[in-house]
Amino acid sequence: MKIDFPEVLKKSGEYKTAMTRFLRDMIAIPSTSGKEGGVINRIKEEMERVGFERIEIDPMGNIFGYIGTGKHLIAMDAHIDTVGIGDADSWDYDPYQGDESEQLIMGLGASDQKGGMASMVYAAKIIKELKLDGDYQLVVVGSVQEEDCDGLCWQYIIEQDNFRPELVVITEPSSCTICRGQRGRMEIRVTTSGVSCHGSAPERGENAIFKMAPILSELQALPPELKRDDFLGAGSLTVSEIFFTSPSRCAVADSCSISIDRRLTVGETKEDALQQIKSLPAVREAGAKVELYTYQKPSYTGLIYPTESYFPTWVLEEEHPVCQAMVESYRELFAAEPVVDKWTFSTNGVAIMGRYGIPCVGFGPGAEKEAHAPNEKTWKEDLVKCAALYSIFPSVYLAGYAGKHAQDRSK
Repeated sequence: MKIDFPEVLKKSGEYKTAMTRFLRDMIAIPSTSGKEGGVINRIKEEMERVGFERIEIDPMGNIFGYIGTGKHLIAMDAHIDTVGIGDADSWDYDPYQGDESEQLIMGLGASDQKGGMASMVYAAKIIKELKLDGDYQLVVVGSVQEEDCDGLCWQYIIEQDNFRPELVVITEPSSCTICRGQRGRMEIRVTTSGVSCHGSAPERGENAIFKMAPILSELQALPPELKRDDFLGAGSLTVSEIFFTSPSRCAVADSCSISIDRRLTVGETKEDALQQIKSLPAVREAGAKVELYTYQKPSYTGLIYPTESYFPTWVLEEEHPVCQAMVESYRELFAAEPVVDKWTFSTNGVAIMGRYGIPCVGFGPGAEKEAHAPNEKTWKEDLVKCAALYSIFPSVYLAGYAGKHAQDRSK
């Protein structure tokens, strides 16, 4: 198929206003993790309006929009939940009402990552109108609970929906650069135990908070010993939360727990990361318990799908056919050389590729630095560029790269 790239860009530009309206509608609907039902319904309305051939919502609440009937199953994913607003006083405008200028769209989720959904839906419209279909079926996925537990939605999609695409394009914000990997992560809990007594005579008890203090110091000193990868960078950790139990403010604490956000680079395993902490002298001295968290909160449909809070590292080689198809799509469409990089934050790729080995490549509207920040915004031109690229990517992949990918998978 010969693609008229200038016509694709022109057509995408014609839908800037429609994408802006759709994105602002999604922003206006609160959709924190576990409360996404309203925005899922709004996405369904837009999919129906632009002409998706089939629309499904699974028992977890993820939405799937289908176009085409070919043998190559290609998926594009946007999580449509958001974090909370944080300190309302730090916003210059209502996070849900948002605002816009000639260039920008503002509001919670504008970059992270409802903009990706707006571009995907209109990419499907462009495919249909310009007859860019071929021997593929494109499935646009709006996934839930990513902010709470990245990849959980795709664990369910793959394991329970039995939906396993050939590849997945992740539309998280990337400033319209190509992303081919990210560090993994773990959520670890460390707990010390003590013996409570009256605070007027602390020597009668054993203070669990004091037992945690040297552990914190040793954790702070640990990062220089963590592995480093030339592409993804070094592993890291931070203590993100601290909890305690005590009979009262006039008593010695009888337990203390901390949460550790541990980022994993290439070559670091779940077992190694846990053992590093278990082996710290202060942890051994305190007899502290070190364990992974388990996520088991219900989706907005009420479904609970428990998983351990381990999210594997993933990297797609730059020479992989899926990555090269994205690079060629960018070159042909924009007559420029793309930036190929990585994400600093985590995405659903931790399940799609990290757990299940399905190739992922990323390209999304908006900027990573806008994620989880007050006064979040995205760029209207990014929506246009992404819709155009998403619309041609399946055809470019099929024309030059699907055969090589199939050969690689058969080895």
